[in-house]
Amino acid sequence: MLDFTPITLADRETMSALLQKGHRGALEYNFTSNFIWRNIYHLHKAQMDGFLVVRAGEGADISYIFPSGDGDVKPIIDALIARHKQLGTPLLFNTVLNQDKETLEALYPGQFEFTSLRDAYDYVYSAESLRTLTGKKLAAKRNHINRFVENNPDWAYEPITLDNLADVREMSREWCRIAGCRDNEELYDESCAVEQAFKNYEALGLEGGLIRMDGRIVAFAMGEPLNEETYVVHIEKAFYDIQGAYQIINREFARHRTENFVYINREDDTGDEGLRKAKLSYNPAFLVEKSSARWKG
Repeated sequence: MLDFTPITLADRETMSALLQKGHRGALEYNFTSNFIWRNIYHLHKAQMDGFLVVRAGEGADISYIFPSGDGDVKPIIDALIARHKQLGTPLLFNTVLNQDKETLEALYPGQFEFTSLRDAYDYVYSAESLRTLTGKKLAAKRNHINRFVENNPDWAYEPITLDNLADVREMSREWCRIAGCRDNEELYDESCAVEQAFKNYEALGLEGGLIRMDGRIVAFAMGEPLNEETYVVHIEKAFYDIQGAYQIINREFARHRTENFVYINREDDTGDEGLRKAKLSYNPAFLVEKSSARWKG
């Protein structure tokens, strides 16, 4: 009943329609996120009774994103429970939003063990706040941008198009060389996902923007609408040695791409302390809380 197959570009329309059911505001409920990370996390998908189930991992390490769709989710969960009874391994959901916890508790009271996944929480910001950077809490961001503008009066923002995509890709590879992606497993995996975004930029419907300084690309960002009110930024890169480069691509991309959105989801921090500090410093409107759920039966 649950036939899992690899995720391909041909699945974009069907998967996106199911992933967006209920305006689920987490990165896991976005086709691009699943597609560009599919090889790294061994992601597969299956459909059943109007629901989509995304599976991660292999062998004994299999887990699932909580099903997305319309109607009664219990038959799908029952099918997964039965599947894992046959396999002799525990059923594990790797992404459970708060409303999903309530659903599981109502359907299977006391039968799932929940564990908070702080490293996977998404950071969601007021789009207006990131576009304007007003207020005392964001004064440091404005100061960094002011230094960048003073030091680089000829800076320019431009959208990413098929004409400049190769140049942006080369800048990303240079960023990786400097950061030492080859010697850092997490950065290497991320670089593989970013390469998938470049290879399939047009097919995925991605949007992007870049910053040039003296004609050289020093920062870029890519994203797309997550739902009707939230825009998701998948990728943002800037050279660390250029003061204000990260801050200005953050602001300019928000200004140029999120005018019609209420929120901007800047995804999770993966447990990286530096990244967490940076994301908190932008004063998020809220975090998308996530948990894992393990079947105790």
